[in-house]
Amino acid sequence: MQLSSADHGSSPPLVTIPRDYNAAHDLLARNAQRAGKIAFIDAVSGEQLSYGELTDQSHRFANALRAQGFAPESRILLAMLDTPQWPVVFLGCILAGVVPVAVNTLLTTQDFEFMLRDSRAQGLVVSSALLPAFEPLLGKVETLKTVIVAGVDDLPENSSSNQALAALIRAQPATKTIADTCADDACFWLYSSGSTGTPKGTVHLHSHLLQTAELYGRGVLGIQESDVVYSAAKLFFAYGLGNALTFPMSVGATTVLLPARPTPADVFGILKKHQPTIFYGVPTLYAALLADPARPEKGELSLRVCTSAGEALPAEIGKKWTAQYNCEILDGIGSTEMLHIFLSNRPGQVRYGTTGQAVPGYALRIVADDGSECGAGEIGELQINGPSAALMYWNNRAKTKATFAGEWTRSGDKYIRDADGYYTYGGRSDDMLKVGGIYVSPFEVEACLMTHPAVLEVAVIGAMDADELVKPKAYVVFKSGQAATMEELKAHVKLQLAPYKYPRWIEFVTELPKTATGKIQRFRLRQKQER
Repeated sequence: MQLSSADHGSSPPLVTIPRDYNAAHDLLARNAQRAGKIAFIDAVSGEQLSYGELTDQSHRFANALRAQGFAPESRILLAMLDTPQWPVVFLGCILAGVVPVAVNTLLTTQDFEFMLRDSRAQGLVVSSALLPAFEPLLGKVETLKTVIVAGVDDLPENSSSNQALAALIRAQPATKTIADTCADDACFWLYSSGSTGTPKGTVHLHSHLLQTAELYGRGVLGIQESDVVYSAAKLFFAYGLGNALTFPMSVGATTVLLPARPTPADVFGILKKHQPTIFYGVPTLYAALLADPARPEKGELSLRVCTSAGEALPAEIGKKWTAQYNCEILDGIGSTEMLHIFLSNRPGQVRYGTTGQAVPGYALRIVADDGSECGAGEIGELQINGPSAALMYWNNRAKTKATFAGEWTRSGDKYIRDADGYYTYGGRSDDMLKVGGIYVSPFEVEACLMTHPAVLEVAVIGAMDADELVKPKAYVVFKSGQAATMEELKAHVKLQLAPYKYPRWIEFVTELPKTATGKIQRFRLRQKQER
């Protein structure tokens, strides 16, 4: 494979991948000389998996799939907690030419049924703790033939047709199994997080994993073998998959995994015990960590770089984190469709309040409503041209055509680019407000409210006044033990922004609706407003 240099926003690809290529084989083969090094650590159980054991178990699982009759390109749903068994299953599927479909573990039985039927998955690998959510579906979804349970050593004889993952792996030889795949074959699916409605099955190719590892993992983060990484975003998300699997495996680094949802206590516990050098978070988590009275001191951690994605990072949070831990947060934006981050701040070049510059290897443009390209300082929709764009949305031709427009992928996000090539987030296209005939970015109002010392989180949507005109409405979550009046918050905004941008209504809430990645689901707030 060849790497070539490029300037910001250059035409992709930077990585030349051979036609005959299997992504899992590549990631495992890169670490053949590191067999004894720890690849994954379970932060709860303490279980460790070396690169040698990972390779052995992944091939054993691939052989198990072959033995059970799974054909190349058939699909298996992965509903697994973040443990060392997750990469074994994911990589084993790809080695066998089977397509893993990684799904959010926090969903409902109804959600899982939709995904099983939509993907027509023939197999399911599920953590034992999540099995009850799937039990009503067993025998009900016609395409599902095989259920494999992770997290248990074996299953009782009366466990129907379910099989234990650990026993299945033990029973197979470690013979190398590498499917005859190519770089442009479908490799894995991820379902979009549903921050704007129904999740969509997003199909990615074998080449995409390495592209993101080289362009962002190495090109921006500078990840290396000596790094220890921890990602609060889970492996079943595009952000987490790169953070905790692809990037560290591409260079032989070590990953710490947390099966549970990350609380501030859990995160700080990992950062203190395992001393990660790279931490991947989301804005809401950084806010919670900074608000935690038990947060550790600067000298107790070994962080060299932190990242944020999922939503734009309020400048105030970035500045406070850097002051607290002497470590920058590289705010960036990625998507399920592009697999990982394509626009990001860089180490030593951070401008808080912006999403940074184009990741080398990705070309970006901002397009106005009439289809013309915007100039510096003009707001429009961000579009991306890059080598990791998904092939399509499964079973959804209309949305595929709307999102993947030739070589350009529509982000659905509004942005402004300045003369230095830094991009500032303006909100989702369907979140933008027009107040008095002038566009107002809800994120701008949110960022302003976040600078108030009592505010922990905020979301802004449009609401109708008595004259049926759209005006901003804010939903505010206060920090523990703190509060402010509605008039104080309105005045706070008026002092910093143009007067027409202040929220006419403010509703105080204990929490905001979010996806499992921490994205605020503003469409749910709009639905609540309409009722």
